[in-house]
This record gives sequence, C-alpha cells and structure tokens, in this order.
Amino acid sequence: MKVTADLYGLALGRVLYPTWERLRGRPTFDLLAQLERSERTSLDELTAQRIGYLRRVVRHAYHHTAYYRRAFDAAGVSPDAIRTLDDVLRLPLLRRDVAQATVEDRTAPHPAAVFTKTTSGSTGQPLVVKYSSESRYWRDATRWRGFGWGGYRMGHKAMHLWGVPAVKPSPWARAKIAIDHKLRRDVYTNCMVRSSANLRAMVDTIRHERPDVLAGYGQALADLARFVNRENLRTWDTIPVIFGAERLWEHDRADLARAFGPAVFETYGCREFMLIGAECEAHDGLHESVENLLVEILVTDPDGTQRRARPGETGEVAITDLHNLACPFIRYLTGDLAMARAQAPCACGRNLPKLGPVEGRVTETMRDARGNPVEGILFNILFLNMAKHTRQFQVVQRASGRLTLRVVPTTDRLAPEAESLIREFVGKHVVGIPLDIEVVREIPLTAAGKLRRVIVEKPITLTAPLVVAPALCPAV
Repeated sequence: MKVTADLYGLALGRVLYPTWERLRGRPTFDLLAQLERSERTSLDELTAQRIGYLRRVVRHAYHHTAYYRRAFDAAGVSPDAIRTLDDVLRLPLLRRDVAQATVEDRTAPHPAAVFTKTTSGSTGQPLVVKYSSESRYWRDATRWRGFGWGGYRMGHKAMHLWGVPAVKPSPWARAKIAIDHKLRRDVYTNCMVRSSANLRAMVDTIRHERPDVLAGYGQALADLARFVNRENLRTWDTIPVIFGAERLWEHDRADLARAFGPAVFETYGCREFMLIGAECEAHDGLHESVENLLVEILVTDPDGTQRRARPGETGEVAITDLHNLACPFIRYLTGDLAMARAQAPCACGRNLPKLGPVEGRVTETMRDARGNPVEGILFNILFLNMAKHTRQFQVVQRASGRLTLRVVPTTDRLAPEAESLIREFVGKHVVGIPLDIEVVREIPLTAAGKLRRVIVEKPITLTAPLVVAPALCPAV
C-alpha cells in the first residue's frame, strides 16, 4: 500500500508543518523521529526507557500532589520502591469516580496544566482532564506515528467521519477551525445520522475531495462501506481506512475492504490519553504506545486477587500516563476490556508490545423515526458540554422507538437550560423520536461493573414516522 500526496501535500508534510511546529517551540516532529527509531529498538531498551519514565512520574506525583501522597502512604508504598514495571502492581488503582472527585488534589503546581478537556467516557461520567505541554507533544507525536502505520501522514488529505459539537463554537472559533482544517487538508463530515441521503452525500464528498485516507468511528465507516457496496458506487482505487471509538467485526472489515480496499487499520484511544494502541501492516493486534503510556490488562481471580492477564485472557485496561506530570493518571481504570497478548516480535519488525482485540466499547446504534441509524456515541458528544450540570447519563431506546434519558444531575434538579439543550440536540439528531428525561440519584451498573451508556432494547424497525408531541421533541 502506498499513499502519495501532491506538491502542496508534500510541502505541508515535509516543510511547512514541521517548520510551523518548531517556530512555535513544539518538538512534535523531533519526538516523532525519536518514536520511529525506538519502535524498532530491543524490548530490553524499551523496558529500560519506560521504567525511567515510570519512576519519574511516580516520584513527581508523590512529592507534588496531595492525592498521591495520601494514596501511596495508605498503601505503604514508597515511590523509591518502584524499580521495575512489575512493581507498579504495588500502587493503588485509580477508579474513574475517584479521578473525577480528585482533579484538584491530583494537580501539581509544576509543570503548569495548560490544557484542559472534558470527557464523558465509557461510564457516562464526565471527567476533567488536565495535562501539560510535554504531554501534549507526546500525544501528538504518538498519534502521527500510529496513523502513519495506516498510511496517514501529515500532508495527506483526510476525510473524517466524525461527530458534531453539542454547543456551537463562537463565530471566531468556527472561522479559526475552518482555516485550520483547510490548511491541514482535513475534511469533516457529520456521521451521526446515516440515512441514505447522508451516506450518498459522503460518497459525493469522496468523489469530489479525493481523500488520501478515511478516518472515523468504526461503525460509521462500516455503514458507509455497506452503502457503497449495496449501491455499487465504488469508483476509486484503495483508500486506507483508519477507524476507532468502537470495535469492528470480521464482516465489517470485509465490507470495508470491498468498498475501499484492504488497507483497514484499527486504533484504540480515549480522550484522557489519546492514542493507546494502533494496528500495523501485519494486522495482528494493536501495538501499544509504550513510550507514552504504560498499559496493563488486569484480571481479578475468584479469591479477589488482582493480577496481570495472561496471553489470551481478557481483562480491564489500566493506564499510567508517563508524561502527564501536571495532573498525573497512575493506574487509571478506563472501564474498557481488552485481550492480553504474548510479547513477541511482530512480523512488521517493530518490538512494541501488543494488545487486543479491545472488547469494551461496542456502541449500540439507535434509529430515528424514519428508521435511519443514529450513532449511540452521539450522547457522548452532548454530555461533553454538560459536565457542570450532570454527573452521569444513560439513554435507552424502547422497542417502540421512544427514548428515555436517565440523568444524574450535579445538584438536586436538572437545570432548565441543560434540559433545553438536551431536547434541542436530541430533536435535531434523533429526528421524530419522543424523549423522556428521568432525573435519578444513580444509574445501576451491570454485573460486570459497567454502565451501558446506550441500550437498544431490541432492533427497531419503523415503517412509518411516529407522531411526536411538540413539547417532547421541539422542531429545530
């Protein structure tokens, strides 16, 4: 597989963008070059590098954050006792609810936390994530390396099948984003509702823009591929496809290969850490971003003992961010499930450890009143902007098609402006479907300790639009 760029693309990737990053004091491309060297060093060298980063973040967290000083002391562990990767098992785990409640206590005075984002995550609980410039540079470089394995490099034109913000940015922000996308050759299309008309528009965009790569939500790309195949619309050679946010099954990959060619690559990440793992050309698991993150897959035995998963076992993913000194995440439980793999050299020649498949983020697809599929991750986008109003959410689509949204507010009641935003957003993106909002004190977890963010009670087949009361779902 070979992806080529035109003259502007070559100039952007090799000269303009690297120069711009260096002028702004960002070592993104220097780190990328370092990562491309380290991925082929010996496993012993990689391990030594990771131990150094691990010891640094553990010592820093203990000496500069109130939370980790208390947590390590309570566990009876000195940061100086962490000398190997296995020693990390002695450190306490960080559950999401604890991370949510301890943001300030985990924030160090130095270095400054210059970036802040909010994520709803796999449990539906909004979480504030702070990180420093150093962490930002490592995240960017790691992402470009992982995307590069799938044929996507700076300078290539990428078409992104992505979501839409729940709250529109200001006109100035929209203009800035539009200019940035234009200069970087990013073409974004809303994939939240995948009607025939919307899928046809995506095909038209591919034909007009002629992207070098497609990237986006896994099931959105798979639905587009099935539409292309069903309507016999393919008029292009191989376009690499890089997917994430949810798992694809073998039949999905077959559909993508038929529609866009065999270059289909999985990525695994989250807003807390960005790229955790990525698939290479060997298509055999996901290489971990080991220079940036320490990934553990943990299993709890019947006696309550927790241990690392053996090859072939599935366990819960815990992440330690090796470069976020501003607000450390040490052994953070993501809520995702993944399979552990034996650590052996990959056919691609890289020595980076691998994991996968990731089994904990299969998003259920809802339907609007016309029967069009609507991506369940839509509600993650909505609640990214609702952190000050809500702690947790769950949406259920009943057999009738009706939606029930359960919300745990930050106060005793849901603020009127929050309810208004929810109804407007749902009315726009899940067209014609009645919405009930239930304010609850808590949302029960499954037996496995998971909270299903989106529940579709059974496949919805609607042959005629529903009659909707205006008060339930106002027109927008």
